[in-house]
Amino acid sequence: MRAGARLRSVLSHPSNDANPTPGIRPPEGEHVREMLEKVSLGCRVLGAADQSDLVWGHLSARDPDGRGVWMKASTWGFEEVTPDRVVLVDPDGNVLEGDGRRHIEYPIHTEVMANRSDVGAVVHTHSRSAVAFGATGQPLLPVSHEGTLFAPPDIARFTLTGDLIITRELGRALAGALGNRNAALMINHGMVVAAADVETAVATTILLDAACRMQLDILAAGGAEHWSSDEEALSKRQHCYPDALLRQAWDYLVRRLPSG
Repeated sequence: MRAGARLRSVLSHPSNDANPTPGIRPPEGEHVREMLEKVSLGCRVLGAADQSDLVWGHLSARDPDGRGVWMKASTWGFEEVTPDRVVLVDPDGNVLEGDGRRHIEYPIHTEVMANRSDVGAVVHTHSRSAVAFGATGQPLLPVSHEGTLFAPPDIARFTLTGDLIITRELGRALAGALGNRNAALMINHGMVVAAADVETAVATTILLDAACRMQLDILAAGGAEHWSSDEEALSKRQHCYPDALLRQAWDYLVRRLPSG
């Protein structure tokens, strides 16, 4: 059976076990279906949050069987992604499952995950605010709640190239610049966000966009005179953005999606 036919079979034959026992692996095919649904839902949330750049930008989740990443297929905008528009891509760029084409920048996802065993999801967008703020060369200051999720220390930055990340070598360089951080600005390009799961990665992407937009507004007004100390910013990070609250933010973003 062809990869695309296998994927269609998974999508068209849902399991009757809607609530598998915690700690027990879902029935064969169920974990794939859940991955497809979660990635496609995350893409639509990003689209609704104005993270689309026409059909460019992508979200991925680590394959639980270690084959690569499940990521948005190319040629579709975030808001158009459905489970059948998600493909499984291996570290060499081969499409193992699904009928769609892969994005040329798949190494962003495969190499970040190869470098970070704690990462289960990666987002790359061409956020206007992230591109504009990155071009200023200014540090990202904790002037707002959102800013404290990324600073201190100052947000990581990838400056090797503003071109597309189309080779494994560039993917590794980006992963190195990201290090153990939750996000990095890709100068003259966009952003990359890494998190344990799709929900956290998507919420973090939207918060980084907001933090960059806030600081651009402040720079346009003449620059900041006040921002949180490192001690206060780290305290706010714990109070404002623990996992439970990021999950609440995700739930809200899902509720905002257009019905139907």
